[in-house]
Amino acid sequence: MRALFLLLAFLGGAQSHPTSRPNVVLLMADDLGIGDPGCYGNTTLRTPNIDRLASGGAKLTQHLAASPLCTPSRASFMTGRYSVRSGMASRNRMGVYVFSASSGGLPPSEVTFAKLLKSQGYSTALIGKWHLGMNCHNKTDFCHHPLRHGFDEFFGIPTTNLRDCKPGEGTVFASASRWLVFVPLQVIGLAVLTLGALRCLGLLRVPPAVFLGLLLLVALLLLPFLCFLHFFRPLNCFLMRNYDVTQQPLSFDNLTQRLTAEATSFIRRHADTPFLLFLSFIHVHTAHFSSKDFARKSRHGPYGDGVEEMDWSVGGKANNWEGGIRVPGLLRWPGVIEAGLEIDEPTSNMDIFPTVAKLAGSPLPNDRIIDGRDLMPLLQGKSRRSEHEFLFHYCNAYLNAVRWHPPNSSSVWKAFYFTPKFHPEGANGCFSTHVCLCLDGHVTRHRPPLLFDLSTDPRETRPLTPETEPRFQDILRVMQEAADRHTQTLSADVPDQLSLGHTLWKPWLQVCCASSSRLSCQCGQRGQEPGARN
Repeated sequence: MRALFLLLAFLGGAQSHPTSRPNVVLLMADDLGIGDPGCYGNTTLRTPNIDRLASGGAKLTQHLAASPLCTPSRASFMTGRYSVRSGMASRNRMGVYVFSASSGGLPPSEVTFAKLLKSQGYSTALIGKWHLGMNCHNKTDFCHHPLRHGFDEFFGIPTTNLRDCKPGEGTVFASASRWLVFVPLQVIGLAVLTLGALRCLGLLRVPPAVFLGLLLLVALLLLPFLCFLHFFRPLNCFLMRNYDVTQQPLSFDNLTQRLTAEATSFIRRHADTPFLLFLSFIHVHTAHFSSKDFARKSRHGPYGDGVEEMDWSVGGKANNWEGGIRVPGLLRWPGVIEAGLEIDEPTSNMDIFPTVAKLAGSPLPNDRIIDGRDLMPLLQGKSRRSEHEFLFHYCNAYLNAVRWHPPNSSSVWKAFYFTPKFHPEGANGCFSTHVCLCLDGHVTRHRPPLLFDLSTDPRETRPLTPETEPRFQDILRVMQEAADRHTQTLSADVPDQLSLGHTLWKPWLQVCCASSSRLSCQCGQRGQEPGARN
């Protein structure tokens, strides 16, 4: 569930004059790394449409996701604020929403860029992945739903695309099942064999009821887990249009094409009025999928097929190392943003919030801290420096690292206070769920902090020491002072939207499509899901 984002912001409208209110199209790809598109140096994946957009606008080379996990990063992207400010950063093991029937989500009190633009007369739509909650108290209140956060239209999935959503792709719960189910089963099995052998040898009299009890214990462990795996897909992997479930479980057949058709339909219907379209791709998060036109066509298996299909649509987990948070960032506005511009200053996904708000003529909320910064001075050459002298990287709700780009310096310092422990059996070096845990016992704390100069060591392979960097102590002191100032701006009474109580499955919040029976929870299967409106 690591979330690496490609952000493509098309800023354009009927006029390209800087004072006009542009239409805004935001494209986000899930789990796409900075080394994947051709415009960032990849020579083996074909991304011609993304590359064409890059050549016609600005390419950000130090663009950062606000978090390496889906839910907190999207919360920051939507609000322009560190997710810890809204309670969308976990203090326990569960860092994202896994169940559609969880009660946590982006609080109604938060202001999204969709709300701001809607208040300025924009038509707004979200197509694709949401993953910021749905209901609070019952299955029809939709307190966290996209339509309650400023979007006029929603067509997509409310949670995320897990491998469990696609038959044959396995389960993200393999690690948990090992300790909760299979280890106890192995212990019980060993006990049955031992007792059976002792009984056969006449060394111990074991009543048949003991064996029956052990078999019942096996059933009590195994059957609930099998039921969980069987029902997880229909209950959590479904497609919605606004408040209605239209396909349950989700079918991946031509899914990218369906989302693209919906996006182009929205653009056609609102071509004469200002609009905001947020196309949040389900690609390329596991489970990997692609249509028959792209399957087995790339040089990188299912992942490459998905990237190339996502690129086709454009033409029409977790840690804070640079590989986990540095992501592609492309912005295009013909006549306003210089074609071929490359910006090496630190920028963040949080910057989209103030940027589009200003372009739409909306004032920023004055009752809260906005951490993002307007990108237009950089994009128009009015400023050569990012306003982000410091950026703060969180591992869930815990301050993990600080980045410092000093004035009048080419250095970009990054200090880690702790790093997740490496587990070789993990699919990404952490765990089979693709999530690095941030709690004590699962991290290594560094005293003094690990320090890197990203300008000369972007791969973070050579930690600096007082011997290799004479200013070592002074640099760490300045960064610690900045971290202290930052943490003083955080509120201590923000409700934890990712607490255990908010992330557990709640039957009374479970939604099913209207045409299904309560037991099947199925509808709109292959070829039946309504297509895009004309």
